[in-house]
Amino acid sequence: MSVRSEAESTVEACTVNGRTYLLPHRPTAVICYDGCDPAYVAAARAAGIVPHLSRMIDEGFATTALAAMPTFTNPNNVSIVCGAPPSVHGISGNYYLDAASGREIMMVDAEGMRAGTILAALADKGVRVAAITAKDKLLKALAKDLRGIAFSAERADAATLAANGIEDATRLVGRPTPAPYHPDLSLFVLDAGVRLVAGQRVDVAYLSLSDLVQHAHAPGTPEANAFMAAVDERVGALLAAGATVGIVADHGMNDMADDSGTARIAYVADVLDAAFGAGRTRVICPITDPFVRHHGALGGFVRVHVTDPELAVAPVLAAVAAIDGVAEAMSGEEAAARFDMPPDREGDVVAIAAPGVALGAHVADHDLSALAGVRLRSHGGLAEQTVPFILSRPLTPAYRAKAAGGALRNYDIFDFALNGVL
Repeated sequence: MSVRSEAESTVEACTVNGRTYLLPHRPTAVICYDGCDPAYVAAARAAGIVPHLSRMIDEGFATTALAAMPTFTNPNNVSIVCGAPPSVHGISGNYYLDAASGREIMMVDAEGMRAGTILAALADKGVRVAAITAKDKLLKALAKDLRGIAFSAERADAATLAANGIEDATRLVGRPTPAPYHPDLSLFVLDAGVRLVAGQRVDVAYLSLSDLVQHAHAPGTPEANAFMAAVDERVGALLAAGATVGIVADHGMNDMADDSGTARIAYVADVLDAAFGAGRTRVICPITDPFVRHHGALGGFVRVHVTDPELAVAPVLAAVAAIDGVAEAMSGEEAAARFDMPPDREGDVVAIAAPGVALGAHVADHDLSALAGVRLRSHGGLAEQTVPFILSRPLTPAYRAKAAGGALRNYDIFDFALNGVL
């Protein structure tokens, strides 16, 4: 199946955030496999339950890449569709403090995005594009300026032709809107993508999943392997439809509980209140989003804002660095430079957790009741930065050299999928 001829695709291209992307001459589907640490792939491969993914690894191209920091959903999904780091597009958390207004803001739209997306640029060139996300919180960011199909599995039944480019997406998939805390939220996304690609209704599909399973189940467990196998079945359908398939993740996942199953948490705000007095600092947990039940808004990265002008940053930084469970503490300026984040949206201090530890604000800020009997598994720090980077087709010689020349980033996936495969 051909979307457009090879000759046309080598001439037609679009440029987004300093990168040029060829228009596709075959269907292309990029999957953001939310929370898919490489260990999940390894365990599923060892169990022999992912034949299509194994075929991609054996016959296409497979390596690992680094996710954008902090390793949360929104910064990385936006990075992937922009082909650029947070310093370019401006989104460096699911949740942030607006320094100008003093308001804490949860990102549920495209407000704050400073860059255009590859998806919108392709659509402007006449490519038929779909952006489908499990979580509705991502939809407006992924669909920024996009003339195409864009909807979330979470609100599939509310999709309209005017707003989403499709009327009631449950009709497309043939089943009701999934529950938000159910693996089918992700499988619905993939089934929708399969139907659009196989039905020759789109040329490029971006399919963003949920990490519900990975938060709850370790690699190699029956639940994790069952989900891997279910996703693999959909990957096989995309391959059968003639698509180039790219798979990447927004972040990995780590266990953050001790041998008894008790969550290992450092409550940064409580420590700072005890050291300097309540209300003089403000701790922001950027993992916070509408889906906190499975992680309690606890992750491996927090920002500290010094709100009292009488309090110097240096002693706060020293206090944060001394907290048991904090692996690295640095100024916001240093963090922005080191991790390619927008400096004007940083805290005064950034804290990154040690592997296996979660960082929080105050004890009272985090509801862990939903974790009863379940180990805390989460992400956000450097320990969750390595992710799979897999393509269904071999690379061109130029892109083989490019891949060998340095560390890949997860937001390189569209460059490789559109420009770099045979």
